[in-house]
Amino acid sequence: MKPIRIVVAGTLAALSLATHAQDMPGMKMDDMNMDGMQMKQQARQAQQATAEGTIKAIDTTQQRVTIAHGAVPAVQWPPMTMAFAATAQQLQGLATGDRVTFSFRLEGGAATIVSIRK
Repeated sequence: MKPIRIVVAGTLAALSLATHAQDMPGMKMDDMNMDGMQMKQQARQAQQATAEGTIKAIDTTQQRVTIAHGAVPAVQWPPMTMAFAATAQQLQGLATGDRVTFSFRLEGGAATIVSIRK
């Protein structure tokens, strides 16, 4: 009898992104571009990564910033648009359309900004 493999990493990532999308007023899962997204267990265990992108939305009430970013090899992500948790201080001085370089941490499927700069 052959063992059955169950792959859940991509499902967990999609559920996490869906949760972030629900936190952003007007943002729907359909609004997120996740073409080619294939997260592996290694990616979920990555603690920190750096990326570049363009700010698409800032929600100071929910302390979230939505960024259209390029590929992130450290966590095996293709280019996509997603929301990241951020502090009020990190969001100060940022605006929609700003090109940014940022570092983020993955914990339990949630992505949190560590640093962000124009």
